[in-house]
Amino acid sequence: MYFNSNIKLMRKRRGRTQDEVAFALNMKRSTLSGYENGVAQPGIQQLIAYSEYFGISVDTLIKIDLSKLRESELRQLESGFDVFIKGSKLRILTTTVDSSNNENIELVHEKAKAGYTRGFADPEFVRNLPVFQLPFLSPERKYRTFQISGDSMLPIPEGAWITGEFVQDWSNLKTGEACIVLTLDEGIVFKVIENLIVKEGKVNLISLNPSYKPYELSVVEIREIWRFIHYISDELPSGEISPANLANTLNQLKQDVALIKERIVTNEE
Repeated sequence: MYFNSNIKLMRKRRGRTQDEVAFALNMKRSTLSGYENGVAQPGIQQLIAYSEYFGISVDTLIKIDLSKLRESELRQLESGFDVFIKGSKLRILTTTVDSSNNENIELVHEKAKAGYTRGFADPEFVRNLPVFQLPFLSPERKYRTFQISGDSMLPIPEGAWITGEFVQDWSNLKTGEACIVLTLDEGIVFKVIENLIVKEGKVNLISLNPSYKPYELSVVEIREIWRFIHYISDELPSGEISPANLANTLNQLKQDVALIKERIVTNEE
């Protein structure tokens, strides 16, 4: 592990003293010095704090010896493009389980979304979210449900509950997939993504509602991604069915049934 030497190297490249970094990370200088000298081991919260401060993935801080990199590679890293992980950084997810040690599905309702943006890595915050189970989902994967707002993803209505599967490796996301994305500045957004992480270190976020223009988001601004699984809503999709359309639909169904019967009789003969 290269954590101690890496954080020391990156601090010096920024021209920061231990006191300055310790103040920025809200920790004691002696604690920070212990990390840099390798005499103390950071916890989850400290790893996340360093990752966000330097804009470098936890995986890179731990596994890559940054002192071996070329200057051009270090500059790319410092500019926010983690070329060594490309979206697949180690993500430490705070989660809860039931009495049988099965993963819960935590529910993030509209009023909790602002708190989730700040407390997504806080075990106490996540522990206080409502939870439930969906037996038809895989017990081997992690799911969370978010309530969406706005009309940018119509015909999925405002207020719908979107269940997503936690994505560990963002580079595996396929362009065209819908995802819940936890962002640094915008909080929780629900969009279709264009995955440009490997090539350009970013994703484009696209709304189903054409009234909203796509926009790009750097990978360093993303905290979590949840791949769309399904949604729950008490609203029917928009659109009206006239009596004439309903009659046409029923007639077409009758014709289809008659055709199927003919084929069955022919096959039996």
